[in-house]
Amino acid sequence: MLDFIINAIKIIFLLGFLILIHEGGHFLVAKLCNVKVKEFAIGFGKTIWQKQGKETKYAIRLIPLGGFVSMEGEDEDSDDERSFAKASVGKRMAIVVAGATVNIIFGILVFFILISTVGLQFADPAKDTFLNRMYYGAKGTWEFILTLFESIKMLFTGGFAVDQMVGIVGISEVVVETSGIANYIYLLAVISVSLGVTNLLPIPALDGGKLVILLIELIRRKPMKLETEAKIQLIGFSILMALTIFVTYNDIIRIF
Repeated sequence: MLDFIINAIKIIFLLGFLILIHEGGHFLVAKLCNVKVKEFAIGFGKTIWQKQGKETKYAIRLIPLGGFVSMEGEDEDSDDERSFAKASVGKRMAIVVAGATVNIIFGILVFFILISTVGLQFADPAKDTFLNRMYYGAKGTWEFILTLFESIKMLFTGGFAVDQMVGIVGISEVVVETSGIANYIYLLAVISVSLGVTNLLPIPALDGGKLVILLIELIRRKPMKLETEAKIQLIGFSILMALTIFVTYNDIIRIF
């Protein structure tokens, strides 16, 4: 029973923390761009805790598998001068990419710190210097980034099959198997960067898909119709949900 509780805490903390910094990135940049944020939520479904700020409602919801920042005029027409739709295209792009950017930067920094402090083994102790640790830490971090992008490239070129993808169940299994704080933090960094990069893929319903829509607006010099954008997002969301179910099914089959 104790092991179950500890494992549950490890999974919930990892997912909750990464969602928090991701949505926090959207939230902070929206505030910096003077865009009105109606709600900042961690999780989906029924609200289990909420607090109303000066203009933003902060909430924790029942299902800790995501989160959202709801902005004025993001999904509806609004005459408010501080609405998302009335912000410049550049500001809207900054808001959209902020979440993924925070995840990527956080993961890379944590990976670098971890490999520079506890992840390096020197055969010769004279060579175990601060500068050497910084050098090999940076080298290892760069190789880590290249490996990640190579995996994404393989996904699009056919070298990486969809049934090899890992979903929430597979991630949870890996988290449960971690031993020691260093191993856990390493996994936190890897998943953080993976989450950030994945979110920037040009798929509707992901941040990358929203970025593509904004790029189209920039080229056309006029916004896409709200109804058209909503349909695109709905199609993308449906595909994403289908893929999630498929990946989760494969995770369960692999485990059992």
